[in-house]
Amino acid sequence: MTEIKNDELVKRIARLAKQNQELEDNIKKLEKLNEKLTRDLEKYKSLSEKIPAEAAKEEKERSLKFNMTTVLFADIHGFSKLVEGMESSAVMDELDEILYEFDSITTKYKIEKIKTIGDTYMCAGGIPEKNITNPIDVVMAAIEMRNFIRSYETNKRGAENHIWELKFGIHTGPVTATISGKKKVTYDIKGDTVNTAIRVEAVSDNGIILVSVMTYELIKEFFDCEYFGKLPVKYKGDLQMYEVKGIKPEFSENGDGQTPNASFRVKFGLIQFTDIQEIILDKLEKELPDYLFYHNVKHTVDVVTEVELIGWGEGCSDEEILLLKTAGLFHDAGHTIAYDNHEFHSTVLAREFLPKFSYTKEHVDRICEIIMATKLPPKPTNLLEEIICDSDLDYLGRSDFIPVSNTLYEELKAQNKIGTLNDWNKIQVKFISGHQYFTNTARSLREVNKQLQIERIQSLITE
Repeated sequence: MTEIKNDELVKRIARLAKQNQELEDNIKKLEKLNEKLTRDLEKYKSLSEKIPAEAAKEEKERSLKFNMTTVLFADIHGFSKLVEGMESSAVMDELDEILYEFDSITTKYKIEKIKTIGDTYMCAGGIPEKNITNPIDVVMAAIEMRNFIRSYETNKRGAENHIWELKFGIHTGPVTATISGKKKVTYDIKGDTVNTAIRVEAVSDNGIILVSVMTYELIKEFFDCEYFGKLPVKYKGDLQMYEVKGIKPEFSENGDGQTPNASFRVKFGLIQFTDIQEIILDKLEKELPDYLFYHNVKHTVDVVTEVELIGWGEGCSDEEILLLKTAGLFHDAGHTIAYDNHEFHSTVLAREFLPKFSYTKEHVDRICEIIMATKLPPKPTNLLEEIICDSDLDYLGRSDFIPVSNTLYEELKAQNKIGTLNDWNKIQVKFISGHQYFTNTARSLREVNKQLQIERIQSLITE
């Protein structure tokens, strides 16, 4: 028995020794693993110190400042008025349908959707492309969103049984936009303008489109607004707020206050023209050939200014002024394509560009006809064509005629289209002597001075 016990003791000691050795081996392995983890941790710390600086640099490179942006917050609240027995999944489906329609509306008005926070919809006009009309665009989008909700509810549950509440807060001002994404670019905006829009929405009520005084001043010519009250703003005093009732009767179909009519679109177009002009003048600045000493950006600006001046003098309507200014802006844009037959090339550019800015086909056709009327010799067939012809040759009766005329000579000479300056002066005398302004306004402004120019050029001609 004693031998058996001794054998068992020896075996037990051997097992313990083996287990002890395995434990020591595991400890060594853990020590090595710990050393590796320590090294990895040091690398991570070093990397983590670099990341914020690199991220900050990247954010700085992908941040833009917009001086005039209109921010809209729409609170789509329906959960407190759920009809009895309605499943939460059905409610979420309806909310998805509403948000999908809101996305379509923002796209229509060229407004950037920023994000949806629960049942709050956030979007902004004036980004990523800056434009002067964004306050009007955003308010029009809000009216359309409100109309959609009302129609959607009525179609779903009838006129009396509605579950969705919708209220708006809108404010205009500067924002900083952070850009993220490569394939699908998204924008996140920050600043006092965003914070103020949130606060305006918070004090709004169901069915109300509430705007700050900053937005109100930019939209009041188009919309009926009613004073709503004051919003205390920290460090800035009280902010005046206005409720947008709808479009002014004279600018809406049948005075309904909801649907813009032709007068609205013309008035809107006159404001939007500022954005269009900036785009086209920038194009001309970059793409016009260097030898265009006369048909340059300055000449285009002169014609746009002159068609408006003569147009008002001739009693043109707002719509006609818009057509004239647009034609004046585009009338020499074809020089970016070719010198000869540039009028036709100008109409091609106009037909490509203007529909993007809601010009109707009828308007584009008329604008192109006005542009083609500037082709020499001028043969206008109506008042608008007469006005642009007089504006295009306005320099003939101006006091700076000779220096302006010399730039045209240099332009033609650079293309080997003219001989000596003396030859040019002879051509000018012949052309001016046979020229006559078509409109009463141009004749009263330029005809007398034009006769003086003829005498001045004749004195410069040598046999």
